[in-house]
Amino acid sequence: MEWYAKWIKPQTDTGDVCPLFQKYFFLEKPIKTARLFITALGTYEAVLNGSRVGEFVLAPGWTSYEKRLQYQAYDITNLLGKDNHISVTVGKGWYRSPMPGWSKSSVQEELKKSPAGLIAQLEITYEDGSVEYTVTDETWTFTESPVRFSEIYDGEIYDASMECGSSSAGSGSRDYGSAKPVCAFEGPTHTLIPQQGEEIREQERLAPICIFTTPKGEIVADFGQDITGYVEINLTAKAGETVELSHAEVLDKEGCFYTENYRTAKAQYLYICRDGQQSYKPKLTFFGFRYIRIDQFPGGTSAAKPENFTAVVIHSAMRRTGYFNCSNPLLNQLFDNVIWGQKGNFVDVPTDCPQRDERLGWTGDAQVFIRTACMNYDAEKFYTKWLADMMADQGPDGRVGHVIPDLLSEESASSAWGDAAAICPWELYLAYGNKELLSSQFTLMKKWISYISTHTETEYLWTGGTHCGDWLGLDAPSGSYKGSTREDFIASAFYAYSTSLVIEAGKVLGEDVAEYEELYTKIVAAFRTAYPEYKTQTECILAAHFHLAEDCRAAADQLASMIKECGVKLQTGFVGTPYILHVLSDYGYSELAYSLLLRKEYPSWLYPVTKGATTIWEHWDGIMPDGNFWSADMNSFNHYAYGSVADWIYSVAGGIRRIPEFPGYEKVKIAPVPDERLDWLSVTLDTRHGKIYSGWKKAGNVWRYEITTPVDAVVVIDGKEQQVTKGTYLFYSEIERA
Repeated sequence: MEWYAKWIKPQTDTGDVCPLFQKYFFLEKPIKTARLFITALGTYEAVLNGSRVGEFVLAPGWTSYEKRLQYQAYDITNLLGKDNHISVTVGKGWYRSPMPGWSKSSVQEELKKSPAGLIAQLEITYEDGSVEYTVTDETWTFTESPVRFSEIYDGEIYDASMECGSSSAGSGSRDYGSAKPVCAFEGPTHTLIPQQGEEIREQERLAPICIFTTPKGEIVADFGQDITGYVEINLTAKAGETVELSHAEVLDKEGCFYTENYRTAKAQYLYICRDGQQSYKPKLTFFGFRYIRIDQFPGGTSAAKPENFTAVVIHSAMRRTGYFNCSNPLLNQLFDNVIWGQKGNFVDVPTDCPQRDERLGWTGDAQVFIRTACMNYDAEKFYTKWLADMMADQGPDGRVGHVIPDLLSEESASSAWGDAAAICPWELYLAYGNKELLSSQFTLMKKWISYISTHTETEYLWTGGTHCGDWLGLDAPSGSYKGSTREDFIASAFYAYSTSLVIEAGKVLGEDVAEYEELYTKIVAAFRTAYPEYKTQTECILAAHFHLAEDCRAAADQLASMIKECGVKLQTGFVGTPYILHVLSDYGYSELAYSLLLRKEYPSWLYPVTKGATTIWEHWDGIMPDGNFWSADMNSFNHYAYGSVADWIYSVAGGIRRIPEFPGYEKVKIAPVPDERLDWLSVTLDTRHGKIYSGWKKAGNVWRYEITTPVDAVVVIDGKEQQVTKGTYLFYSEIERA
């Protein structure tokens, strides 16, 4: 679009106080339509004639700001009158907050120097066909807003006593003090792009299940669910009284409020009351939490009641597409935790966690979970925007960073993390069948292969460099976060896998991939020569799953033996865990795969459920059997990566499987695998071609299968394959008992 507006900023720096930009304007002719185009260097909230503009929370979202800054377009026709007033509050948001919390980022340090900039353009079309623009320029003014502080990690301070002539906090045009001049500046007009991703919106509202007093005497409200969002307060108070809240995910073993795992993130907000009844919710930041500690409250903290608080859940506005249910309540809770983990971490960027001084778009987490993510929700638009940021941040040599947006640009690329450049585009294509999207990302994929090829010490393998390894593997040596799987083994395995995906993508797109086919053949040969033996569970998994072993069945057999020898336990981390059940079921060990899935003791997917988890944990033993914590330094209780197990539940237990030649479930394979430890199980997947249902249950001495497909399908029951057209079908097979 053509911008007539100028970037504006306060003429004097407001420090931590969020400026509020204002403009009065008058319209004398009947309006046909009106749109507001707007963005900011930080998060913003726009109010027009007392009404909030749009439902986008934390607009304009988080992109690789140096190259891409989204602007939003809102239909404001129904909000305009003759006399009009627009106000926009601008906070630091992701743009200008100090991130990440544990170190300085050269990228973020530059962004932090930016002013609280705003650009806005009202395009008004009158009924007579004429068009008028009201734009940000030097005629606008600013004041200090009641938002005295707002930042991503530390929270928000709001002083409602500054408001004048309002009946409810945050809901109208009001005088916040003497207007001061703004000045125009050379803002980033060349990086402006239309809104590409899903909007972040308020999704659900939760009441506290209780308010209680801890052994330390703390007054704590429990919302019963670890969420991402903020708390809305509703109360009657006197001017100057305060509400102060702290946020936490868990309680310690004594039942006291616990925040050490937030590290340096304060995660607090302070509300200074005005007279009368009032409500407030943070405008420009968010928190990850289940509990709030009420540190200050009018009349004393003991005066706080459940009706004073509502937790507001936010996440990107994706449509739910996948559902699961079975006869095992713990497994149902695990699946619920997977869903909540995705909601909590899909806040415009697929973050690792939503609570501590991190909240970054880790590429390794994203690639292991993307298949599950695209079954749980329609995530095509969400990932399209994030992958565009990945392309923008990819180095000239093909490097892809640990996180996108790439705030850690000084660090070298890591295998399994940077491989998101090849894995994520291909997974999106298989999930949705969007060939144009795959084409737009093909250069990203190829450049990543080029990076590996030019940054290795050994031709046709990836050796040397610094990698994350099998992150948090349970076989890690003492004092290490990395499992015992050889880093060069992992890097070389993913080198082969990513190259194979470039070949597959190229064939879909009609590209010449002969050089990649030759490269892949040489990588596999070199891999088999360098790694004839496998020393860990993860090494067996990668060799079999990526078809790198001379004998993949032997690798799977070795994996099964290793699992049994250590007491039917997994020993894998971020690299091996997503594939472990697939390798077992692919090579005849479905019963053992179910044993891992249904295991309740540590380490297992269900162990956190037995400890009260409502999301997926970063560590299998984030809370250990004795009630102590694994660590304070790296112990998120909302970390979605291990939730990737849900794709096995959908595709193996439930049996809904993609056929690569028919992407987007244009044709589907349905091959459910039941287990006698469950009485029944069902999965539903809403695809681009309609809703697929697969369910099975015990019926005496037989399994009864019910399958509904909206497309032609290959149905496999008890090893017997048959072709069916769209419709609903019943099948039976005998239950085999030892």
